[in-house]
Amino acid sequence: MIQKYYKIAKKNLFTINRSLTGKGVVKTLNIIKKNIPKLKIKKIKSGTKVFDWNIPPEWNVTDAYVLDKKGFKIINFKKNNLHLVGYSAPLNKTMKKKDLFKNLHFLKNQPNAIPYITSYYKKIWGFCISHNQFKKLNQNYSSNDQFKVVILSSFKNNGNLHYGELILKNKETKTIGSYKHKSKQEILISTYICHPSMANNELSGSIVAMALINYFSKQKLNKTLRFIFIPETIGSISYLSMNLPHLKKNVIGGYNLTCIGDNRQHSCMFSKYQNSPSDEAVINAYKKLKIKNYKIYSFLKRGSDERQYNSPGVDLRITSIFRTKYGEYPEYHTSLDDFNLVTLEGVTGGFKVAKTAIESIQKNIYPKCRTICEPQMSKRGLYPTTSVKNTNELSRSYMNFLQYADGYNSLEIISKLIKLDLKLVKKLNFILLKNKLITN
Repeated sequence: MIQKYYKIAKKNLFTINRSLTGKGVVKTLNIIKKNIPKLKIKKIKSGTKVFDWNIPPEWNVTDAYVLDKKGFKIINFKKNNLHLVGYSAPLNKTMKKKDLFKNLHFLKNQPNAIPYITSYYKKIWGFCISHNQFKKLNQNYSSNDQFKVVILSSFKNNGNLHYGELILKNKETKTIGSYKHKSKQEILISTYICHPSMANNELSGSIVAMALINYFSKQKLNKTLRFIFIPETIGSISYLSMNLPHLKKNVIGGYNLTCIGDNRQHSCMFSKYQNSPSDEAVINAYKKLKIKNYKIYSFLKRGSDERQYNSPGVDLRITSIFRTKYGEYPEYHTSLDDFNLVTLEGVTGGFKVAKTAIESIQKNIYPKCRTICEPQMSKRGLYPTTSVKNTNELSRSYMNFLQYADGYNSLEIISKLIKLDLKLVKKLNFILLKNKLITN
């Protein structure tokens, strides 16, 4: 099934001019929705305050080019949308070579690559070209030559930021004695849809996310899966701003999916304190899939939406899954990040890791104490009512279990922490659940 989404991304999504906002994002989401019909497309108004940020004006561009004195288009946005600096201000002006050239961006160490440059929160304009193209322009035109620069862009202050959301709900209800229990725990899967014409950095995450939705929509879920397709940074900040109380209460971990489609290596980045169910699960996935040469990046090397999900006050303990991490491959943020780099084999490998990791979290039990501070165990018959020296060990085991039942430690982890056999820990979990002292 992933082959279908790979083809859609390659054929229909790659050349769309996406940014934080605008028609390109909407078009992208509509194509995803056509193939994932239950996806809900939502919007937030420009100017809305989201924590310390404000949603920027909606930006759209219909054309951008540079004409030389003979009327030839020497730089053409319609040939490659990476040619225009993202969020460039509108312009229609004739200027000299030096004024044009100071607004051109290129990479000397990658002479054939067009770099990807943006300026979301300060209005400037600019064009991106390869260094080889820059050298030709510099050679072919004199300092007195005139150029006409046209950027047909617009900023809409009453516009919107759009994103996609799909929730696969847990429908499994467990009956324990007379107590019916349905887990409210959630796994968050996040990827972004805001970069133009880049395959690994941008579309690989969406390909894998669509394939995961297709797969898990056919499975019986023990925990709810929450998928979001968002603009990077401002999108995650906005989503958290609107949903944080619910997310903090229910999300036990999850994955940020990006740069997950090349075929060079496997890698990941743990949550901030390396103590998330999703940290444990991704390593279990590598082991189960017999992937030995994977790399774990320090959280100090963060640069994607794991920044927001692990921020102080948010602390959702989200892990990132990559093939080759952003910034670690030469094609990153350039026109060379295309479908020669992102292969079907590459995204399939990324999908298998993400699927296996999610299945691991789905299978495991993460008990969470329902009371604040130590519960009164004696009124439930789980602790002696009189203070007797050498209180029985079973009562202590209940208390030790509850100390580590924070919603993030699996039964296996708790078993190791309190130094009890897993079989006994499972029995403790059953009794505490029956007495409504924990949730799973």
